Amino acid sequence: MAFAGMNVWAILAAAVAGFAWGAAYYMTLSKQWLAAVGRTEPNKSPAPFVISFVALVIMAWVLAGTIGHLGPGQVTLKNGIISALFIWVGFVATVVFVNNAYPGRKYMLSVIDSIHWLGVLVIQGAVIGAMGV
Repeated sequence: MAFAGMNVWAILAAAVAGFAWGAAYYMTLSKQWLAAVGRTEPNKSPAPFVISFVALVIMAWVLAGTIGHLGPGQVTLKNGIISALFIWVGFVATVVFVNNAYPGRKYMLSVIDSIHWLGVLVIQGAVIGAMGV
C-alpha cells in the first residue's frame, strides 16, 4: 500500500521494529539510564510511549523519503543501512551530545541515548531498504 509514493507498510513496520528495539534496549539498561538522568523511578505516564511511537513513524517516513531519493534500483537493504548510519552520525548523535552537554547532563546519558537511536535508525533503514519505499 502506497501513500504519496511511500510504502506505508514499510514505514509502519520500521516504526514498530524501532519501538520494539527501544523497549528491549531501555529495559536492559533501565538502571544505568535512570542513574544517568538522576532518577530512581521511571515515569509511569503513557504519554512518552505515545510520543515515541508517533516520532518513530515520522522518522521512518523521512528515512524512507531519504532512501527513496537514492534513485531507481538503489533502495536496498545495504543502502538503507548506510543511509541510516549517515543520518545517525550527522544529525542524531551530534544533537544528542550537544543537547545533553549544555545542561551538564552525564556523558553516559548521551552514550546510552545515542546507541539507542543508532539501533532505531539501522533497524528502520534495514526494514525500509528490504521492503522498499
